[in-house]
Amino acid sequence: MTRLRGRRVTVLAALACVPSLLDAQTSLRAMMAATPDTSVHLAFGGFVDTYFAYDFDRPPELDRAFTTQAARHDEFNINLAFIDATLTGPRLRGRLAVQYGTSVQVNAAGEPRVGAISGPDVSRFVQEATLGYQVARSVWIDGGIFLAPFGNESWISRDNWTYTHSLIGDYSPTYEAGVKATWRATPALTAQLHVMNGWQNISETNSDKAVAARIDYAPASRVALAYDVFVGNEAPDSARRQLRVFNEVMATTTLTSRLQLRGTFDYGTQHRATGSGDAVWRGFAVLAHVQAAPALALTGRVEQFSDPEQVVAATDQPSGLRATGTSLTLTVVPTSRLLWRVETRWLWARDAVFPERATASGLSTRDGVVLSSLALTM
Repeated sequence: MTRLRGRRVTVLAALACVPSLLDAQTSLRAMMAATPDTSVHLAFGGFVDTYFAYDFDRPPELDRAFTTQAARHDEFNINLAFIDATLTGPRLRGRLAVQYGTSVQVNAAGEPRVGAISGPDVSRFVQEATLGYQVARSVWIDGGIFLAPFGNESWISRDNWTYTHSLIGDYSPTYEAGVKATWRATPALTAQLHVMNGWQNISETNSDKAVAARIDYAPASRVALAYDVFVGNEAPDSARRQLRVFNEVMATTTLTSRLQLRGTFDYGTQHRATGSGDAVWRGFAVLAHVQAAPALALTGRVEQFSDPEQVVAATDQPSGLRATGTSLTLTVVPTSRLLWRVETRWLWARDAVFPERATASGLSTRDGVVLSSLALTM
């Protein structure tokens, strides 16, 4: 009997709280309704990039080495397709984009698997999932999964002068998971600070976090300069600490209304897993972009990359990837939403690293490709 009375008291007490909870919810709804944010705008879009590439080495398994763009030989395929929702407002912003394509498969192949809820199975389909808030007049804080701040080459092919990425572009991070602060100090100067899980990984590989920074400066209307840096331990907790430091310097200049030049130089170091000292990788890319007509452009590129101790580029050779390359890209814009490109690219390596069908070893010291891409922005 006593236990029954106790239950009645508990039920009555809970029921007595219901009006208070309902009042609190009603007050919250009323407050939100009284201050609606009518200035926030949500927009939807999409992008589809189709391609056909012919690799003169004719790789036996059709996978082209050391590239994310045009990653398959002798087949029509999707390089990148995504749909996105973008949120903009006076103090709020965000973007959600889901993606698919052969470039996505290659780019996320190194996503670590640590634990059961890890790896590229799901994460590779997320291009960005970010939310940002303006904490001051010129300062934004963003968090989530977003495109990395490194280099002059966008992950989205339409935004680049060339179709393929340079080797330094493909071997620096294109995405990250973390939080960043962006400060627009002046119209000519912008600075970013990032805290992230690591070097192009959503899933963690150790108990450390990495940091990165970027500065963009335009001292004149025809000159744009940028510098970015990454610092982080890229070894698992069970291994010796391997601090990675990556530096990148970029410059773009407009010589005439039709001619632009761009240069990027990368230099990275990482503590060796055994022994003393640091392993080093470096590279550069120099581009000339000619706007021959409003709907017609031509871009030439010269590049070099060296990673003898295979810090970021793994090969079947003990001396790693050391290569020089050139490319020529023709860009045609029939309409504002349609982009057609034809590109040829050649790479020469010091050692036989490129898959080739004709040789007995299955490897070649050089690789050439010709490709065509048709892309639509929605």
